[in-house]
Amino acid sequence: MSFTAPDLAVFRGVIAIELRDGGMPERAALAAGSAGEVAALLGRDLAKLTPDVADCELALMAAHFDPAEALRPGWPLHQRVIELLQRAPGQAQGARVIGFGADAQGDVPQPLQCDPALAGGGLRVMPFVLRGAGLAAAAEQLESKLFDCGMAQADAALALQDGLGARIEHIRYLSLHDLLAMMAMQYQNVGLDALWSLLEHALIGPMLAEKDAEFLLDAAPEPLARYGDGEVRIAMLSPQAWRARNAPEETDSGKLERGFIRFQARQRQYAAVLEVHGVQVQFVHCGDGSSDCLR
Repeated sequence: MSFTAPDLAVFRGVIAIELRDGGMPERAALAAGSAGEVAALLGRDLAKLTPDVADCELALMAAHFDPAEALRPGWPLHQRVIELLQRAPGQAQGARVIGFGADAQGDVPQPLQCDPALAGGGLRVMPFVLRGAGLAAAAEQLESKLFDCGMAQADAALALQDGLGARIEHIRYLSLHDLLAMMAMQYQNVGLDALWSLLEHALIGPMLAEKDAEFLLDAAPEPLARYGDGEVRIAMLSPQAWRARNAPEETDSGKLERGFIRFQARQRQYAAVLEVHGVQVQFVHCGDGSSDCLR
């Protein structure tokens, strides 16, 4: 599935932080001063790839999140950054560079709090946005260059490492599309290609024309599922319907029972992954195994 044309009003990107040995940072967000410093270093590094960045406002939410929190319908993390930027003072002062971090007491405000259920994992991301007069040219260049050339400079990496209290392996800058492509590869590497196709439509479906937003996954032995109307519906098949769809020639009752159990586990896996990405899931009884029940 090809991505829609980029939103010319804003460029969405992330600082991708690969943690060493899977250890979590000591702090959930940078202090306010460190957030501003890292935002300035980010702007400098991006401007080395395309000078048009200097004509853009840059806002960084200097708290770290699981990538799944960035890849949810409507891009909620980046929407929070845009809202914070819109409320920040100095809008008449030209292109601003702002980092939003912890408050004066070291507490993390609600817009910067990550989902505690997703606190593990070896990759964390910090969302940032660009907007302004130079955006169109800057966005085009960043989309073409960041994935291959977006490694953070040493001083930016050190500021992040010290500010978060983290053991960091690598830090690089990615566009939101880069992050989508990287996650697609990860899902495909673990045999979840079909799930990614479903998830991808759920993520960008709201931006598509209505006729293009629907997606039906009907590829046995994978679960029968449909994205549409802002949710994914997964068909709950009876053992008989599952057998007719997936193993019509099988006669061994033990193999059939084990196969159906694996199928149900796969359905639960689909639902869990979709829900982590903020996609609403509904299970629908589907006695005859037809996809009509999902509409």
